[in-house]
Amino acid sequence: MRLVNEGEEANDTEVTWVTVGSEDQQKINTFSKLNQRMRETNSTLETLKVEKESLDDLAIEIELADEDEPILYKVGDTFLHIPLPQAQQRLVRDQKEIDEEISKMSETIVDCEKSMEELKTALYARFGSAINLEEK
Repeated sequence: MRLVNEGEEANDTEVTWVTVGSEDQQKINTFSKLNQRMRETNSTLETLKVEKESLDDLAIEIELADEDEPILYKVGDTFLHIPLPQAQQRLVRDQKEIDEEISKMSETIVDCEKSMEELKTALYARFGSAINLEEK
């Protein structure tokens, strides 16, 4: 650290508690919260995609099933024997619900990314290379 004489410009903006105003701190905190939300949403989205693949596989299996045999269908943490028509109805409903969830999660991620880009622009304009907001 060094003192800057009058008329001399400092090349880098150092980020300290003194230089970070409450508005800047709010932007940094908001960016951090959005980043965490996006990570959690991505994780949930990946889980939902795996579940959707399982439901799609089940749809193929149900098409090949005998109509007289009950189907072992997962409801929550339990497997139940249910008639084929009821299993098909449940499957269609479950596929629709998971598609809606995937759509919501995708929208949330896009919204987070958009807000984070706006904050990145403002923060990099204010602090330059003294702040790092990039993922590793």
